[in-house]
Amino acid sequence: MINGFEEIQKSGKESMDLAMKSFGTFSKGLQAIAVEMADYSKKSFEDSSATVEKLFGAKSFDKALEIQTDYAKSSYEGFVAQSTKIGELFADLAKEAYKPVETMVSKAAK
Repeated sequence: MINGFEEIQKSGKESMDLAMKSFGTFSKGLQAIAVEMADYSKKSFEDSSATVEKLFGAKSFDKALEIQTDYAKSSYEGFVAQSTKIGELFADLAKEAYKPVETMVSKAAK
């Protein structure tokens, strides 16, 4: 009877430890994503501000069109790169946060 209680208590403690580890990993991953998004937003704002300044200084319609085209192209490329990076961060987050759960499930299956 006592051995069964100790085993349940040990299993409960292990489950809680794994849940806390998973939560910690998840929290760190979300912080990294938030920092990455903030950095991207700041860079995007700076780039758009610089483009507006260039547009105000354009001497001709053709030059303004060139500036706008260059900005649209670089903005799109930056967005695609950032989206890919954020997708990878979310995938890594899911893998890392699931590892403790996977350990717990494999122990339970034995």
